[in-house]
Amino acid sequence: MMKELGAAIIDADEATHAVYEPGSQGFDAVTGEFGPDYIKAGRIDRARLGELVFHDKDARRRLNAIVHPLVREWMAARTVEAVEGGAEVVVQDVPLLFENGLAGLYSTVVLVYVPEHLQLKRLVEGRGFTHERARAMVAAQMPIEEKRMLAPHVIDNTRSLEETRRQVGQIWRDAIAVK
Repeated sequence: MMKELGAAIIDADEATHAVYEPGSQGFDAVTGEFGPDYIKAGRIDRARLGELVFHDKDARRRLNAIVHPLVREWMAARTVEAVEGGAEVVVQDVPLLFENGLAGLYSTVVLVYVPEHLQLKRLVEGRGFTHERARAMVAAQMPIEEKRMLAPHVIDNTRSLEETRRQVGQIWRDAIAVK
C-alpha cells in the first residue's frame, strides 16, 4: 500500500533470498557453517534450515551472525539505488527490527499488527507452515504485544482491507510523506 503511495520498498526477505544465492558470500558461509545437508538441488534448503534454527537458539545465533550483516549491506545498497533513482520515501520492511535493536536507525517505525493467534493462523493457512513450525517461528521473535508498545505507529491488520488502507493513508500523511 505504501508503494502505491509512492514509496520505494526494500524488503529484508528479498534481501535474505539474494544473500542465499548459490555462489554468493552468504551461500558459501551458510553451507560452510551448517554443511551439505542444508543444500537441496544446488540451493540452500531454507525449509530444512528453518526447522533447525527455529528449534535451536545456538544455530539461529550462528545463522544470524552470517546473514544479518549481508542483509543489511544488501538493503543499504538498494536504498542508495532508490534514492539515486529519485525516491523521496524509502520504506524498509524489516521483520526482526526490534529483535536486532535496529529501530534507532530509522526516522520512524510502523508496525503492522495482528495478535499472536492470528499470526499463527495466517502462517498455517496462508503460507502453508505446520502448526509446530508456525509456533516455533513466532516463539523465536519478540512477542507482538511488546513490539506494539515499542512502535510509534501501528497498523491494526485484523480488520478489512479498506480499514487497513485507511490506516496506511493516515500514517503516510502524518508521519511518512515528504512535506
